[in-house]
Amino acid sequence: MRPQPRWSRRRGVLSVFAGCAALAFAVAYVGPLGGAVVDARAAESDGVSLYAVAMDDAQSFASGADGAAASLDRAGYSVYVTPKPTPTPTPTPSASASGGTSPQSISARPQYTGGGSAAEWMAAAGIAESDRGYVDYIVSRESSWNPNATNASSGACGLVQALPCSKVPGNGYDPVDNLRWATGYAEGRYGSWSAAYDFWTRNHWW
Repeated sequence: MRPQPRWSRRRGVLSVFAGCAALAFAVAYVGPLGGAVVDARAAESDGVSLYAVAMDDAQSFASGADGAAASLDRAGYSVYVTPKPTPTPTPTPSASASGGTSPQSISARPQYTGGGSAAEWMAAAGIAESDRGYVDYIVSRESSWNPNATNASSGACGLVQALPCSKVPGNGYDPVDNLRWATGYAEGRYGSWSAAYDFWTRNHWW
C-alpha cells in the first residue's frame, strides 16, 4: 500500500478539534437554558405559572427601586375661589327725592286746614294796615296766598315761603304763624316791609 498524504492527517485533527469546540459551545449555551427550563418546570409543578413568576419579579423590582412611596405634598398648592359679588342694595325712594316733602316734615308740621282770608290773616298776625299792600304784593308772588304752598326743590313753605320751614315758630303752614315770622324777617333783614318790597321788585326774591 502507498503511504497516505499528510493533508489527510491534518484534516482528521481539524475534524476532532472542531467537534470538541462544538461540544463546548453546546454545553455553554444549553446549560443556563436548561437550568431556566428546569426552574420553570419546577414552578409549574408547584402550581405557579411563568407569568406569575415574571410579575412577581417586576413587582419586587418596582418596590425596591424607590424604597418608600413618595408622599403627596398638598401644602404647595392654593385654591382660588372667585368671590361672589356683593349685591348692590336697592335704594328706597323717599318722598323728598320725588319732589314732595319728607314724612317727618309732614307729620311734624301738619298743613293748614282752617279757613280765613288774607285780610284776616294779616290782622291776626299784627301787620299794620300801611304795610299790608307790600305784604300782599310779596305773598301773591311767593305762594298766591296758599298757606300750604311748598317749594319742591328748596323745601320753603307757607305764604311767604319761609326757608327753611323749621324757622317759623309754631307751624310754617299756619298763615298767621307764617306772617308773624315774615314781619320779623322783613324788618330784621331789610328794615321794613317797604324796603323788603323794593328789594323784591328789583330781584324777584327776598
